[in-house]
Amino acid sequence: MPEISTAEAILKAKCPRCHRGDIFIHNAYHPGFSKTNKLCPHCGLMFEREPGFFFGAMYISYMFTVAIMLGTAFVLYFGFNDPPLLVYLLSVPLITVLLVPLSFRFSRVLYLYAFGGVSYNRSYAEGRPNPK
Repeated sequence: MPEISTAEAILKAKCPRCHRGDIFIHNAYHPGFSKTNKLCPHCGLMFEREPGFFFGAMYISYMFTVAIMLGTAFVLYFGFNDPPLLVYLLSVPLITVLLVPLSFRFSRVLYLYAFGGVSYNRSYAEGRPNPK
């Protein structure tokens, strides 16, 4: 299997250590979109580094939500010639709610990559763990 970059592994929600195993059990728009594997199915890395580890991901999720809301408002304002207030009141929350699963997942993935204390190790990707 070809090696994938860290950016691609983040976009595909793959394990930070092996870039092979899935972090989430289901896809983003499945009713169980928030279910995370306890361990990487490929290399065995424990994703939740300590109890409550992913609470910090809420800050990243908040940042995504603000960006989605502002982005939607800017697109409406500049792309649709400042429509009536009702359009904003319906569109901004609707787009935000539709993107909640993606925001949730990517905030957890980014938090795991940034603060999980784990880096890519080719030997785990190839299936032969190296204790170094």
